[in-house]
Amino acid sequence: MNIADAKQMIKDTVTLYLKKDKYGDYRIPVVRQRPIFMVGAPGIGKTAIMEQISSELGISLVSYSMTHHTRQSALGLPYITKKRFGNEEFSMTEYTMSEIIASVYEAIDKTDIKEGILFLDEINCVSETLGPPMLQFLQYKTFGRHALPNGWVIVTAGNPPEYNRSVREFDVATLDRMKVISVEPDLKAWREYAYGRNIHSAITGYLESKKDDFYVMEMSPEGRAYVTARGWEDLSQILRLSEEEGIECDETLVSQYLRCERVSKDFSAYYDMFRKYRKDYRIEDILAGNPPEGIMERAGASGFDERLSIVSMLMDSVSTDARDVMEKADALKMLTPLVRSAIDKDDNNVDGILKLFNGGLESQKKNLGYLKAHDRLTSSQKKIIHDSIKLYEGFIEYIRMEIRTTTSNALSLGKKLSWHYEFVLNDLKKDAEGVSVRLSNMIGFVRKAYEGGNEPVILATKLTSDPWTSRFIATFGSTDYDELAKDMELSERGNDLKDKVMKLEL
Repeated sequence: MNIADAKQMIKDTVTLYLKKDKYGDYRIPVVRQRPIFMVGAPGIGKTAIMEQISSELGISLVSYSMTHHTRQSALGLPYITKKRFGNEEFSMTEYTMSEIIASVYEAIDKTDIKEGILFLDEINCVSETLGPPMLQFLQYKTFGRHALPNGWVIVTAGNPPEYNRSVREFDVATLDRMKVISVEPDLKAWREYAYGRNIHSAITGYLESKKDDFYVMEMSPEGRAYVTARGWEDLSQILRLSEEEGIECDETLVSQYLRCERVSKDFSAYYDMFRKYRKDYRIEDILAGNPPEGIMERAGASGFDERLSIVSMLMDSVSTDARDVMEKADALKMLTPLVRSAIDKDDNNVDGILKLFNGGLESQKKNLGYLKAHDRLTSSQKKIIHDSIKLYEGFIEYIRMEIRTTTSNALSLGKKLSWHYEFVLNDLKKDAEGVSVRLSNMIGFVRKAYEGGNEPVILATKLTSDPWTSRFIATFGSTDYDELAKDMELSERGNDLKDKVMKLEL
């Protein structure tokens, strides 16, 4: 199955494992909660989906790579203790708490979240000495005398033997105690993930016409050649940062991430062409509604690769704008319940309202610290939380300012908070109006430049598939998008275009 299907299966399994009966006991006993074993080639996103699952379910996540663990660190260190049996005292060996178990208790202590996922990566690379304790842990969730807390589900991952020399194949006794999920690389599933991760449009554009280069694992005269989803994502970050700093990205740099000479050469050539198109077409001028003279005619006469690149560049810019607005909207949503509560009270209980907002502020700061400490903070989450903290601080300063004003009793603080909220909301709406104009200009350009071609339906599909533009359109609306979608449905070539889109796997 692909990584998206694997994510849903794991999410469903965790949900069922955490389901309780009316007495508060887990419906599936701990001993029957089979650990999940996700097997797949390296770099296809196994670790990334665990972060998504825990976030979507609102539970904790503790991750460990088992490659560096020894029997001592996983099981705990031995120490001598004394116990009495009858009238005699005996010396006995016991073990300290496992580092892995201890980290779970630390996570509970820091977050106050009692349920979570313990993710053990490279599980089939453990040393032979750790094999028997690991088998006991997978079945009974205990290392020595110390058990994993109830409400914690074990998910493991590993590579097939052909990708990792350190892999030891599990025997039937171990596999029979696990829920095994095999994951295969899948461009379509990764593309959906890529939209949310703001992957560079040069990469998504290249892979639209070079699908077989998404995941490569082959032998070459120099050794094993490989390209993975992880490599594409890491390259995307380097490309964006290099462009910001004006640093040249050549084939030497690309080959450090795409470890296949053929693919790194092809992508480097495409990226050079991509940058040339971006400069020649003046994408920002098109989105501002001022396309350079003659550029529409040039676009209409261009070849397929050039057309895809132009559509990808336009989409990348508009998607970034839509993302910024929707992240601001998500940050404002975090405060909305508190603002409503204060407005509903409609009184001048300043201390009570300040306490409410300070509590929300501290909660966001704590959440930010936890996500940072556990390396689970995506760029989008970081922006949303930082924006929400700024909004909390702004409301708190506004409330304190009202305390200092001589007219603070003329109107209730709840009423004034309502006005301040409307002021913030109007700023968001102004930003959204600016994005709507750019969206409209993009759709207008593509429809005119490529009238009768495949590009309008490709753009419509991209707008629908991209989580930021689709959310933006659903939230703020777009008559231009509605007309574009309507044209695709009613045009005589509609069915033919849809067939071509399916073949493109957009």
